[in-house]
Amino acid sequence: MISLLLSLAVLLIGFAVYGRLTERVFAPDDRQTPAIAVNDGVDCVPLKPWKAFLVQLLNIAGTGPIFGALMGACFGPVVFLWIVFGSILGGAVHDYMSGMISGRHRGASIAELSGLYLGKAAKWIMRVFSVILLILCGTVFVTSPAALISQLLHQVSPDSGSFFLSGTFWIVVILVYYVLATLLPIDKLIGKLYPVFGVILIVMALGVLGGTIFGGYKIPDVTEGSLHPEGLPVWPFMFVTVACGAISGFHATQSPMIAKCITSEKQGRKIFYGAMITESVIALIWAAAGVAFYGGADLLYATLSKAGPSSVVLEISRTMLKSAGGVLAVIGVVVCPITSGDTAFRSARLILAEITRLDQKKIRNRLIITLPLLAVGAVLTQLDFNVLWRYFSWSNQTLAMIALWVATAYLLKEGKKQAATLLTALPAAFMSAVSMTYILMADEGFGLPSGVAYPAGAAFAAVLFIMYIILSCRKAKHDDI
Repeated sequence: MISLLLSLAVLLIGFAVYGRLTERVFAPDDRQTPAIAVNDGVDCVPLKPWKAFLVQLLNIAGTGPIFGALMGACFGPVVFLWIVFGSILGGAVHDYMSGMISGRHRGASIAELSGLYLGKAAKWIMRVFSVILLILCGTVFVTSPAALISQLLHQVSPDSGSFFLSGTFWIVVILVYYVLATLLPIDKLIGKLYPVFGVILIVMALGVLGGTIFGGYKIPDVTEGSLHPEGLPVWPFMFVTVACGAISGFHATQSPMIAKCITSEKQGRKIFYGAMITESVIALIWAAAGVAFYGGADLLYATLSKAGPSSVVLEISRTMLKSAGGVLAVIGVVVCPITSGDTAFRSARLILAEITRLDQKKIRNRLIITLPLLAVGAVLTQLDFNVLWRYFSWSNQTLAMIALWVATAYLLKEGKKQAATLLTALPAAFMSAVSMTYILMADEGFGLPSGVAYPAGAAFAAVLFIMYIILSCRKAKHDDI
């Protein structure tokens, strides 16, 4: 219990203190944002700050802070530390910089920003990488809510074999919604629905928190062990399993979308940094609820392996919150992935529009890009969810690594002092080690032993950090001349 309460307090302090430090390093000013300077009526549209915050929160808070946090809780209460410090020092900085730098380049995607600050080759690598990630993300966020909706309906009508209760039917329904959300101006559908969904998500999280604290459950502290039931080491597996609740490269594809909608740079800390901290609170709540409800990591892992994360969420929600509260919680869990999946495909459309230079004011051009994207997503829904999640998780953290190096290059180019650029360079080096070590060790990667993967991952991060030091010293020397 103490670890949970301290973690929540540290997250709030981190927003107030480290968030302001991040803002001071970036130095927002009074220049016009894309919502004012461009205002195309489709993607660059002014939104009120509270609405932009809720849209950003729903964009980034897919199944990650819920499913990912539950799977991360299988490593034990040590996951609390990663959620808290990963978010404050890495994830929220990552989201803020991705959005703010994009806003200074007319809402450019992370792929375009990579080209500007890391070179032309990086731009094309990131274009391909980002689109693949977004399609995987959109697909993951089709299958998980469809499975949960189908499961709920079968529990209401267990003897019915109707096609309308099947996961396939709900996949089709969700994909049809995605077509509309990807095509329509951001303020027409997303801007109207997301504030409502955002309130549901926050109320759901608070309900689960209350049920965990006052329901008589024992919440373990971080001192009570951290071994995964299958023996997976915390490093690097936990740092990839819990992505959206701590740091996620997917957010670098979403922040530029809202960068096109804020009306002042000075709103950025509350919207970008604040939404990430809020998502981490949600992840923290679900991680605590998982280990508390099942009495430890062993039984939680066994249940996740047997029944899947949707069933775990359903059982926790119904038991802790009962009737109406349980329904509200489940609605929140269904809405979360859908509201990230639609914007994943929307972001993919915007990146492809940058590549093809098709004017997105025209509905015909939006259709040319959107329909093939969703067709690929529909095909990928037939693959195993767990396989998709593992590849999505690794690509997520790799993209986060690149986005942080882009932010570091931006700060260097802006003439920031080396001490200031460490704000992004240190988490960038850390995520470099995480990403490389994971792909070397994981079964879906090279399957190498830890004795090889650990030093190789550390060496990769060290090389990149040394390159950063050399470049920053040269830049400082040049500026002094």
